[in-house]
Amino acid sequence: MANTTGGLVCAHHHLYSALARGMPAPPERPHNFLSVLQQVWWRLDAALDLDIIYWSAALGAAEAVLAGTTTIIDHHESPTCIEGSLDAIAAGCALVGVRVIPSYGVTDRWSDNGSLVDVSAHQPMSDGARRGLLECERYITSGREGMVGIHASFTCTNETIAAAADLAERLNVGVHVHVAEGPEDGDAARRLTGLARDNWLLVHCVGLQDDLPGTIVHNPRSNMNNAVGYARPARFTNRVALGTDGIGADMPEEFRLAYVAGRNHDLGFSPETAWSWLTNGWVLAPQSRRDEVVWNYDHMDSPWHLAFTTGTRPIEVSIDGEAVIKEARPVSFDLEEIRRKAAEQAHRLHERLAA
Repeated sequence: MANTTGGLVCAHHHLYSALARGMPAPPERPHNFLSVLQQVWWRLDAALDLDIIYWSAALGAAEAVLAGTTTIIDHHESPTCIEGSLDAIAAGCALVGVRVIPSYGVTDRWSDNGSLVDVSAHQPMSDGARRGLLECERYITSGREGMVGIHASFTCTNETIAAAADLAERLNVGVHVHVAEGPEDGDAARRLTGLARDNWLLVHCVGLQDDLPGTIVHNPRSNMNNAVGYARPARFTNRVALGTDGIGADMPEEFRLAYVAGRNHDLGFSPETAWSWLTNGWVLAPQSRRDEVVWNYDHMDSPWHLAFTTGTRPIEVSIDGEAVIKEARPVSFDLEEIRRKAAEQAHRLHERLAA
């Protein structure tokens, strides 16, 4: 048994959500998943600017490394602040020393005047979606690791989905996309069939019935929080990895919740299955496995121990051989400054949402 592991990987994050905590109540109380998106997250997306994006990424990265996570695969949207948004995320993570593999999640749900619109699959690609694809292309061709993002097929035209898939092929990267998270995206498999590839990240897949190539990213806490149902990831033959969908990046805790959710569905569900989902993050970001995390618990490599042991925390974290955490405290970044600056930006963000 060991108290040392590689750095953990959050396979699906929304770093901009780090400043959402304490946000004002939405104009209307959400009553289903679509209204949660409309009343909460899509309003938040539209209120972001580069300063908010930067400090939310820095705070999210700091919280991640304090939980032993050294690589974040991020999915981002900021329809009124597209250009430079991936740079801001990368810079915020670099301040902490955490790796990030970002993507801009393209969508056609915003009109050119900034209002939400219903999307028809056969209408032309929106200007916002085109700009989002250009942001992905600009970031990746600068030599940094990233992916092409799609929000979800139900908010995209056929032209946008095809263009995103084509861009990913040309850049030799995968697509990071929400799939069948709620009933509104029930047509996702048909829309993505023939386009999806093995290097895609298929996030949620709660309502996915048909096989698609790619890694399925399970987000148990988020799925419960949004009442969309249990995804039953073990039913797939695909590789499965774990994400948080923006609710922090504490991957041992997400592993424990994945185990409990699986056990609630099937009494025969083993923590070894949930453990394989956690360690599959190293397939997606193999450099993380070479990082070193020393924990306050000496059974961190045992699924049957970790599934029933809360409160596990890193004592030391090194990324690419550089110490980031020592004696459970940051040594490469100023946590208090990040929290202070993030609080200032959260205040700005919440004022915009309350207006």
